[in-house]
Amino acid sequence: MRSLLVYGPDQGLLRERAELLVRTEAEDLQDPFRIVELSGNDLKEDPARLADEANTFALTGGGKVIRIRDVTESLTNVFKEFLGRGKSNALLIVEAGNLKPRSALRKVFEESENAAAVPCYADEGADLGKIINETFEKHGISVSPDAFSGLLELLGSDRLVTRSELEKLVLYIGPSKNVTIADVQACIGDSAATSLDNVVKAVFSGNQEALDKELSRVFLEGMPPISMLRAAARHMQRLHLAISLVAKGYTKSQAMKALRPPVFYKNEDSFKNHMRLWNSKKISKALTLITKAELDCKTTGMPEQAVCGRTLMRVAQASRHP
Repeated sequence: MRSLLVYGPDQGLLRERAELLVRTEAEDLQDPFRIVELSGNDLKEDPARLADEANTFALTGGGKVIRIRDVTESLTNVFKEFLGRGKSNALLIVEAGNLKPRSALRKVFEESENAAAVPCYADEGADLGKIINETFEKHGISVSPDAFSGLLELLGSDRLVTRSELEKLVLYIGPSKNVTIADVQACIGDSAATSLDNVVKAVFSGNQEALDKELSRVFLEGMPPISMLRAAARHMQRLHLAISLVAKGYTKSQAMKALRPPVFYKNEDSFKNHMRLWNSKKISKALTLITKAELDCKTTGMPEQAVCGRTLMRVAQASRHP
């Protein structure tokens, strides 16, 4: 594959993977003779430049890389024509934002025999845990189970932010070589709090005014609506499990600590409030709404932001009723 589309909502991971691909051809990311950097606007103004650059060789010899950033659907035909000409001598790396499953740009790269599309989604679960473990193992640092759970809850929205926060924690730990939950609380804190957390808190607290503000902000930041729906669904599942544990005799605090990962200490008050407002019947109905909303986003062609916003507003309203 000599032409690759790297896309997705996690811009940190997108950048990391794009740079990894560049290094397969040119080790120095700043080599002006072997790496040509363009923007989507450059290509809009001069579509023929892509073919011109691909058909010339690097002045110093070796492989050539063409890296094009900030690409949108409007350039689909440019890449379709380019890929239709066959394999390129240069390595082409195209960077785009989040693209829908029906994206014409994605389709062009996915269906081409000499190209591929590389998605970049936020790290979750095992993937995030692997990054955390790899970082600490590299520095010979151990991590307590509570600290590991806390990091899983705080990190993952952006690969670049995740790596930066982990490296900051490594420096903070110094020679102690062991990460505790106190270290995580002192070092990570609010700096790693995500916009998704604020949306989820507003939804399950029934604060529609706050939710409206948070939705406007995260949509402007480019957060994919499906990511918000899934974050709400995950919170709902954890809430359901905690409520079930309380029904078995656990206290709310014990139930929150029994979750995996446990509720982070800064979110304990809001989570307790959610346990007070919600019950199993309400959760079941809300989960049905969210599942349907995600399906609608993927299959109906309706505006995803409108579907997501309307659904989360309905869930927030439900929290106010018995």
